[in-house]
Amino acid sequence: MSTTARVRVTGFQRFGNRMLEIFHGIGLPVGPMRLLKVRGRTSGREYTNPVAPVEVDGEVYILQAFPGSDWVRNVRAAGEGVLVRGRKARRVGLVEVPPHERGPIVRRFPIQVPMGAGIFVKNGVVPDRRPESFERAARDIPVFRVVPR
Repeated sequence: MSTTARVRVTGFQRFGNRMLEIFHGIGLPVGPMRLLKVRGRTSGREYTNPVAPVEVDGEVYILQAFPGSDWVRNVRAAGEGVLVRGRKARRVGLVEVPPHERGPIVRRFPIQVPMGAGIFVKNGVVPDRRPESFERAARDIPVFRVVPR
């Protein structure tokens, strides 16, 4: 898939995302999911996106599963956001990992978040759920390191 192609979120996925927001809002986090809140680069409005962080060597990373997602452009502009788990929210810095350093990080995603790996396959980011496939596609998967503020 082209890195510039945009993959749209389906109505069913929007519904699931909204349910995740509701569950987190009442203090019931779901699996490894977090909510990432980022200010829009032009609107200034806060947008919320579900993410499944990956931990590698004590560092936490967030990967993009939907090519062309606005949240990535917003993070690049803002350099920060708020990560929410249940009712706990913390402001964090978000530093983009250079493409040549992404391989070992994205390789861990299907191991740590096997349910989430299917979204990458469905969206054409990787051909299958194998860690090797994620590693081969690493240069085209935006990755952000979460830095405490």
